[in-house]
Amino acid sequence: MSVTIKDIAKLANVSHTTVSRALNNSPLIKEKTKKKILEIANQLNYIPDYHAKNLVMQKSHTIGLFFTSMGTGTSPSFLVDTIRGVNKIIDVQYNLFVRGIDDYDDFSYINNKRFDGIILMSQSDRDNMFIYNIIEKQIPLVVLNRQVDDDSVMNILSNDKEGAYEAGEYFISSGHKDLAIIEGIQGFKSTQQRRDGFLQSLIDNGITIRQEYIVQGNYDMQSGYEAMCKLLDLPNRPTAVFCSNDDMAIGALKAVFERNLSVPHDISVIGFDDIESAKYTNPSLTTVKRPIEKISMAGVEAILSLINGKENLQKKTFINTELIRRKSVKSL
Repeated sequence: MSVTIKDIAKLANVSHTTVSRALNNSPLIKEKTKKKILEIANQLNYIPDYHAKNLVMQKSHTIGLFFTSMGTGTSPSFLVDTIRGVNKIIDVQYNLFVRGIDDYDDFSYINNKRFDGIILMSQSDRDNMFIYNIIEKQIPLVVLNRQVDDDSVMNILSNDKEGAYEAGEYFISSGHKDLAIIEGIQGFKSTQQRRDGFLQSLIDNGITIRQEYIVQGNYDMQSGYEAMCKLLDLPNRPTAVFCSNDDMAIGALKAVFERNLSVPHDISVIGFDDIESAKYTNPSLTTVKRPIEKISMAGVEAILSLINGKENLQKKTFINTELIRRKSVKSL
């Protein structure tokens, strides 16, 4: 039979209210009394009933981490970096609930009795219905990865467009003019931002944009492999390819090697994200570092502040990308 607050109160010869306050470190209880109660609780191996405590405080001690989808467009490395960043900051008193929005037919399950706060790693405008549902239910919300138009929403993201632009500039400064791009999933904001940034670098440098050099991918290795095969089959293949994420870049490297060609001697490649394995490919992958872990850490700090009632926080935060130069780009 488990020990209760009333058992401790009887042994300490105090009220159960005094025991409850002492266990919650209330300043209303004298230190001598608090010490006595804590000693008795330890001796009896008292374990608090957090479920009952949560009901009284109307808190779930659960933070939801939602993705647009867990099955489509969320690479394993992206998922791991996000969860790792959240886990570094989240307090042990909180449970972490991870799910994809596309798992739900409706959002009736998601309410402020189940979640103290929600972090959304958003990849598409289709998430707006979910966002407005959370706002309507007055659950503290932080949106990561995608800029949302509602200025009332806490928003933390990277400057993907500038990062992709820098990748194009690096190709051009290395002497490349036949430049191709393997895009991400259609409809994802990240796909649009990276495409726009890369193509803008070509426009600004007077380089012709060739439609056959714009190939659709799916943010996974297989689509990167297939897209690179299409580019290599062209009569005039490009000398450099920007891949909209590192997983596709790794698939693209495989396609090049299977043709008995070499990176970067025959074709140069740049990725996006700087996942852990990018430094271990052969050759090591030049890529745009998008600090997903750092963005996720900032997201947790923001959601904890909102849960604790702090409202005067910066609504939009941009975290800079960085071009990581390795060995997959050749200077012509």
